Amino acid sequence: MSAVTSTDLKGALPFLAKGKVRDIYTVSDDSLLFVATDRISAYDVIMENGIPDKGKLLTKLSQFWFKLLGNEVKTHLVGPSFEEPDEALFKLLPDSVSKNPELRAQLIGRSLLVNKFKLIPLEVIVRGYITGSAWSEYKKSGTVHGIKVAPGLQESEQFATPLYTPSTKAEQGEHDENIHPDRAVEILGGDKELAAAIEALAIKLYVTARDYAKTRGIIIADTKFEFGYIENEDGSKTLVLVDEVLTPDSSRFWRADSYVIGQGQDSYDKQFLRNWLTDNNLKGKDGVTVPEDIVENTRKKYIEAYESITGEKYSS
Repeated sequence: MSAVTSTDLKGALPFLAKGKVRDIYTVSDDSLLFVATDRISAYDVIMENGIPDKGKLLTKLSQFWFKLLGNEVKTHLVGPSFEEPDEALFKLLPDSVSKNPELRAQLIGRSLLVNKFKLIPLEVIVRGYITGSAWSEYKKSGTVHGIKVAPGLQESEQFATPLYTPSTKAEQGEHDENIHPDRAVEILGGDKELAAAIEALAIKLYVTARDYAKTRGIIIADTKFEFGYIENEDGSKTLVLVDEVLTPDSSRFWRADSYVIGQGQDSYDKQFLRNWLTDNNLKGKDGVTVPEDIVENTRKKYIEAYESITGEKYSS
């Protein structure tokens, strides 16, 4: 089994950008094709090899959440058909792609056709439990992103209410910076109304996802959303959910049946890879090839997350 770490549509669609995971192509003035590869990054560094099927799993999971959240927020998907997403996609792509077997093979199961929107320049993070960088900051100062929170919290403890904790949106290879919500208002040009709308919507979406996941035996400890917006004639902005959503790359998923307050939790994400990098003094280093056993165990985590959340068996 091999990983797809790059795509090449051979000029059939103009190549626009390469992210940590996605290759992005221009379809029209108004739409883009997101292709999720099997690349994997940790500590803002892309590994030399990928995780087989990771891009397909991220795409299928995002489609699942876009459908579940679609009644609460506009999404960037173009004409989604969640029952037969690939066939619906190919009907909307040029013949140069849809009728080329080689190009179709690169796209099946890992592609989303999306509308272009102006983007909110923030990583919109919602935390339901104290862990990760939030726990590290809290131990030092009793704050999370500079926000004073209740004293005496233990690691992995649930906040009384979900906490909106934005960060900057860094360029590839750079590090996002945790910021106070007041700093987010400044980044938004002082638009307090927009900042409040982002916070309210992000928390609403997190709560909906959290409550659903709980029925599947999963705790969503925290997640990151990204939003675009539509400018309305009256000057207001309508927020749009973009990018991926509620995947192991953007969220921490914990098993509810093994959750124990006061310690770190076993996560359905790339924490397995992060631990290996840290243990081998490879954190943040370029040119790392991940051993096959770490690749396979990481792949199993992504599959387990998908199957646990959707209730469907994964088939590549």
